[in-house]
Amino acid sequence: MESHITREAAWELLRKYNKDSFHLQHALTVEGVMRWYACQLGYADEVDFWGMVGLLHDIDFELYPEEHCIKAPELLREGGVGEEMIHAICSHGYGHVDVKPEHLMEKVLFTTDELTGLIWAAALMRPSKSVQDMELKSLKKKYKSKGFAAGCSREVIEQGAEMLEWSLDEVLQKTLNAMRDCEARVASEMEKI
Repeated sequence: MESHITREAAWELLRKYNKDSFHLQHALTVEGVMRWYACQLGYADEVDFWGMVGLLHDIDFELYPEEHCIKAPELLREGGVGEEMIHAICSHGYGHVDVKPEHLMEKVLFTTDELTGLIWAAALMRPSKSVQDMELKSLKKKYKSKGFAAGCSREVIEQGAEMLEWSLDEVLQKTLNAMRDCEARVASEMEKI
């Protein structure tokens, strides 16, 4: 899979359209989660592609929330991003755009984008403010509480789990593991901003 862009150029492109630390942290988290999944699912040779898809997936959200995944192709093309990556990025907006997740990587992005937000919100409620000591049981409790992180669509997460043919518990545990794996790197990158 060709990205036609370096990681450094992708980060600069993201920063051109995103200034809010919340959005930058989310982008870095989804990048780390996607890199973890690439390695776990046998796509280690595509880890950079998977990671950059995660990094750039919300490139248009901060400035163009009403045109999310609609404005993205234009911004990405201007930044030199290849069509394969543009398709992958836009597929996470399936439901309000017609780009359906087809590749395993696209299904993982679709599923975990919302879930990383929910897991991070749950982590912030913990004394440690970390996912390192979070158990699946406590995550499931937060997940089932409809008022908690209400902006994180459980419907999308469950639809993604179905696409992947994984149980909800499997999706929750794997994504929690992925976030544990990248938490320190994300924190380190955020300190540089």
